[in-house]
Amino acid sequence: MYCYDYPRPSVTVDIVLFTDESPHPQVLLIRRKNTPFKGLWALPGGFLEMDETLETAALRELHEETSISNVQLTQIGVFGNPNRDPRGWVITVAYLGIVKSEQHIAIAGSDASEVTWFPTSDLPQIAFDHNEIIHTALKRLK
Repeated sequence: MYCYDYPRPSVTVDIVLFTDESPHPQVLLIRRKNTPFKGLWALPGGFLEMDETLETAALRELHEETSISNVQLTQIGVFGNPNRDPRGWVITVAYLGIVKSEQHIAIAGSDASEVTWFPTSDLPQIAFDHNEIIHTALKRLK
């Protein structure tokens, strides 16, 4: 089945971008334009390109999907449940960023049909395991 000795998962990055509002920050979500989970909300993110660092991929994906750039990101965890993505085994590296929402106007691009700030206390139905990633990021904020 494989042309190499060990199966290899794909690698993605996901970005949890919060506003600096306390005690209830908002989180930036995109509405997915493509399958899987077409039409559902998700964190900005995507697949790592060859010869690209994880942080470079996170900054690139954030900009491609939301037009937001110049954000300091911190790696907050790795999520690798083999069933987290219906396309196959995809390991994601999650990043956290905090911004002033009025300084970062988000515009949907790439594979995002819409982009919106949501209160973390009232999230919509979210694709993949992104609820778990958001909760991990919220714990990191505290």
